[in-house]
Amino acid sequence: MSLPNTQNPKTNLSELASGLEDAQKLIQGQQFPSAIEVLQILLISNPDEPEALYMNAVCLRYTQQHEAALASLSHLKSVQPEHGRAHQEEGYNQRALGNKEKALKAFDRACFYNPALEASYHARINIHIERNEPARLTHVQGQLKELLALPKPLIAVVDLISMGKLLRAEELCRQFLKKVPHNFEAMRLLADVGMRLGILEDAELLLHSASLLAPDNIRIHIDYIQILRKRQKHLAAQEQARLLLEREPSNPQFQSLYAVQCMQSGRFDDALATFDDILKVLPNDPITLTSQGHALKTKGESERAITSYQQAIVAYPRHGEAYFSLANLKTYRFDDKEMAQMLALQQDDNLSFMERVHLCFALGKAFEDNKDAQQSFTFYEQGNHLKKSQSRYNANQITKELALQQEHLTAKLLTEKNNFGHSSADPIFIVGMPRAGSTLIEQILSSHSQVDGTLELPNIPSLAQRLRRHVFNGEIPGYPQVLEFLDQEKLAQLGEEFIKDTRIHRQGAPLFIDKMPNNFRHIGLIKLMLPNAKIIDARRNPLDCCFSVFKQLFAEGQEFSYSLADIGQYYRDYVTLMDHWDKVLPDFVLRVHNEDVIENLESEVRRLLEFCGLPFEQACMDFHKTERNVRTPSSEQVRRPVNSSGVGQWRKYSPFLGTLKQSLGAELAALSLSNED
Repeated sequence: MSLPNTQNPKTNLSELASGLEDAQKLIQGQQFPSAIEVLQILLISNPDEPEALYMNAVCLRYTQQHEAALASLSHLKSVQPEHGRAHQEEGYNQRALGNKEKALKAFDRACFYNPALEASYHARINIHIERNEPARLTHVQGQLKELLALPKPLIAVVDLISMGKLLRAEELCRQFLKKVPHNFEAMRLLADVGMRLGILEDAELLLHSASLLAPDNIRIHIDYIQILRKRQKHLAAQEQARLLLEREPSNPQFQSLYAVQCMQSGRFDDALATFDDILKVLPNDPITLTSQGHALKTKGESERAITSYQQAIVAYPRHGEAYFSLANLKTYRFDDKEMAQMLALQQDDNLSFMERVHLCFALGKAFEDNKDAQQSFTFYEQGNHLKKSQSRYNANQITKELALQQEHLTAKLLTEKNNFGHSSADPIFIVGMPRAGSTLIEQILSSHSQVDGTLELPNIPSLAQRLRRHVFNGEIPGYPQVLEFLDQEKLAQLGEEFIKDTRIHRQGAPLFIDKMPNNFRHIGLIKLMLPNAKIIDARRNPLDCCFSVFKQLFAEGQEFSYSLADIGQYYRDYVTLMDHWDKVLPDFVLRVHNEDVIENLESEVRRLLEFCGLPFEQACMDFHKTERNVRTPSSEQVRRPVNSSGVGQWRKYSPFLGTLKQSLGAELAALSLSNED
């Protein structure tokens, strides 16, 4: 399988678009050899261009060059593993070569990745008829009937969503809903687009309405549970999952949804009991085994978690998530057999997108443990390249947004509105970059009898998103500009709302921790609405921190992490903004360097406790003995005594980090060296 090519100079976008248009016209005129010539020229300078690879494969098939067509499709799938039409095209070629089994699998994948491909359903039906497989035939016919029952505009929406053309899908869906305003399937599809674009509030409203219109539509209810979970509305999601389970108590899918929601609500024993019930009926279900492993890992039962992940791999050897989950324990080491299995899987061009991503990060960790920095970096880079290909992250836009915080959250404004917010002193916010030591600080503090550890709570970022749309005097000032117009009553209301909404995550201690790292962007907002809150900035050596981010696959929400250039720029913006907060809010933020905690644990623990107004407790020194659920990638590391194993890890990869050093800038890159001297 070919790796993404990052070396060849790219044709500019207008030339590429013009060339693709020319090729399309030639294909429509059935001038396939001429189209191939145009496409081959485009592919010299744009070897990973999906549309060119796809059209090239189509032309090769029409000219009976099936093996060459399959090679082009293999390259395309390495770039976009879930390109539905690529799998459909593979099916056509395999069928032409007489490989009916391979053709059937390709058409199956095509329908899975793009449920709107009517031709693939018909191809599957024909093969099942030829092979006299009535049960499978009936199943596919049912799928096709369900698709064709949709209005044609909605079939087009399904197709556009599958191809990642979300804005066009949104436009078409909204046009349809204007004509048929209560079509619940259109509402579900529009919500799907909203979820993919991160417009979660609108997606939730759509799915809530659709669930009322179609109370028996299972797909809508499952989507509704998922959006509630994404918005951290765990009580509501749990209730919806319970209602679904009451319909069919023995339905494994409904049991799984309920168990996962129990995990999200912190009820891990209930989740594990439900997973056990599922596995009695489906003893080798890889998804359930993997979810069970996640729950066990969070509870600190790492040996049992390892067993679950390994069983999932035995049940489904292509299960990239299980390999990644083993790697993500940070303490697990792959043996030679497992390494060989993963490397062999890498050659399978039919892995799904996330299977391949998970496998890349697992191999990156495996080669890191084997002290092969070059191979390790290659796989980390490939995994990040794949994730970056599906990201809309714009580093320069984030730089501008953070600059607005400095422009509008001035010392004058913060002084004028000092003590305007809610008086609660309950929250302790741990902010900063991911992988900077925040989980260690949380574990130390949550070991104190007066502090609850919770999660990376989404409440502050969600509030900021809401304030972006806040109307003041008939206008929408935007965020953070709107903070200049909020009065004492409104700011106190926002603070009270935060305390109320986060209560579900607390266990009864007077203080609690919110360790969402991205809250550093909103320290001004936090000060205005919760003036008595405590904020701790977890800081780590720039190159250690940034490279640790690059080699960590986050579940969601850290879109800057897929490029060394983006990571360096984000770290630089973070430092700049924190310098601003230090100037306009002196002594409001305590900065804690990870290296200082490692070298001088007791003095840093006492410093943390004094800042939080807490008496010293020995349990904070013995944090690794504290039994609590930890849901971050550092969960296993904070269950061990403090150690320096993570310090200076970037040095092994120094030859490959030129882009990161340049993006950080000379001052921060040099700081990494001086921190270790």
